Amino acid sequence: MRTPLGRVRNHGSGHSGTSDHWRQRTSAVAMLLLLVPIVFIVMSLLGRNQAGAAQILGSPLVAIILLLFIVASVVHMKIGMQIVIEDYVHDEKLKLVCAIANNFFAAVVSLASAYAIFKLSSGV
Repeated sequence: MRTPLGRVRNHGSGHSGTSDHWRQRTSAVAMLLLLVPIVFIVMSLLGRNQAGAAQILGSPLVAIILLLFIVASVVHMKIGMQIVIEDYVHDEKLKLVCAIANNFFAAVVSLASAYAIFKLSSGV
């Protein structure tokens, strides 16, 4: 038998506890760690023509770093917008539409970015 306090402990108003908080902090740390190689990649692209940029971006290591950065960024963006929607949208139907749109937008951004990176890395 659980007390009422035991049933709600570690759960906020969204009943997800602190998992969203920790996932957002983890994605922020991942982006921070990946920022150094991303800055190095961008600096190496400066002054290059399209063929030179495609050669650098076509490297498997660069593609992996870019994909990791995009995944961390999209996860961070999705969680942040989800929190804003849950906190500031009060109409339940509008909240549902906004949550669906947030998930759809995050999926489209990640898939489009991954497609572009895979296309560059495959040399097509």
